[in-house]
Amino acid sequence: MAGEPQGDCLFCKIVAGQVPATIVRETETTVAFRDINPQAPTHVLVIPKAHYKDAAVLATEAPQLAADVLRETQVIADEDKLDSYRIVFNTGSGAGQTVWHAHAHVLGGRGLEWPPG
Repeated sequence: MAGEPQGDCLFCKIVAGQVPATIVRETETTVAFRDINPQAPTHVLVIPKAHYKDAAVLATEAPQLAADVLRETQVIADEDKLDSYRIVFNTGSGAGQTVWHAHAHVLGGRGLEWPPG
């Protein structure tokens, strides 16, 4: 069920403290941690503590929580002193989503070409 922790979800396990992560920030509703396979000098994932399978479901079922995630991306960028950065939500396997828990990638600290991928 959306919003409820999932026993087989890596990010739910990080939220619960069952899997280690390099946490850089935590709020009442979100957790931000360094990506284990960084694609830029700053590569931080910002996740809602509640489980929603992807960004589309999060935005539909918990828009305030989606706003919390986006707000935290700016805080991460400010803390890493990024004057420009990219926020990426991969939604669906064809877009590269591999963990089925909504999350935003904050990427910065180097030039980011367009189009991505």
